[in-house]
Amino acid sequence: MHTQNQFANNTHNLILNVSTNARIVIFIICTALCLTSLISPAIALLMGLTIAQFTGHPYLHLNHKATHLLLQISVVGLGFGMNVHSALQAGKEGLLFTIMSITCTLIFGYLTGKWFKIEKKTSYLISSGTAICGGSAIAAISPVIKAEEKQISVALGCIFILNSIALFIFPVIGHHLNLSQNQFGLWCAIAIHDTSSVVGAAGKYGTHALEVATTVKLARALWIIPIAFLSSFLFKNDSRKIKVPYFIGLFILALIINTYLPAISVVSPYIIKIAKAGLTLTLFLIGAGLSRTVLLSVGFRPLFQSILLWIAISASALYAVTHWA
Repeated sequence: MHTQNQFANNTHNLILNVSTNARIVIFIICTALCLTSLISPAIALLMGLTIAQFTGHPYLHLNHKATHLLLQISVVGLGFGMNVHSALQAGKEGLLFTIMSITCTLIFGYLTGKWFKIEKKTSYLISSGTAICGGSAIAAISPVIKAEEKQISVALGCIFILNSIALFIFPVIGHHLNLSQNQFGLWCAIAIHDTSSVVGAAGKYGTHALEVATTVKLARALWIIPIAFLSSFLFKNDSRKIKVPYFIGLFILALIINTYLPAISVVSPYIIKIAKAGLTLTLFLIGAGLSRTVLLSVGFRPLFQSILLWIAISASALYAVTHWA
């Protein structure tokens, strides 16, 4: 009997090891594919979502830090394909839209949070993520308001679910409405939460749309700083631990180098290619992190609030860019 039990245990352990090894192999193959030109950002995200539901992410504990760092490096790399003068023009056009949309989203978020009786900090994180730049805003503001892990997870889950949907449907809507590159870039930067999905959707639409969307979105991300100070006041936190998005400064430096140092044109196409591959991989990792546990932990009311905010900002931004941009 002892021998039979030992054999059964050994067999079980072997199956677990094979299963774990298979998960790692599948994950590595998918990661490698994302670094080639064979996989688009949307397909990478879908591939990540499939892995999250069926085989699981073997390195889930490292996922948040990896996506955060990879996104920042990739965005800086995209700066080597852009021009300072075009970026300034795009930022100037997007400034009024940015101020209006952030203000209205935060107000509407407060009202819907009260209406649905959602926990105050969770509602505020969802509103801030929708208003500014998704996961980056949530990561910056959560320590300022002393949010708990559960509140942060729910807010991030809501944001990333809607980001995933936006990456697929925004280009379809843009083509259906015959939006110009400039209009689509502005719309993406305002209406899609996270920078990774903004860049993924805009890059699929066109080169100029990508330039406009990236510039406006990063200018929008700077609003993390005043919103974080406002948050510390609203939630009565005197420590003011505010995470400044320093990588935006590196993006601006890349813009300047690409504009005023012609010699960089020799290597800039390779840097851009690497940056786009990095963003594709980022979206894959984001998808791979959306496990069933994360999806189920979100809850109906916070998700419904996120959807309402997203529809409101998407519809109003679309009207604005089609009538005024």
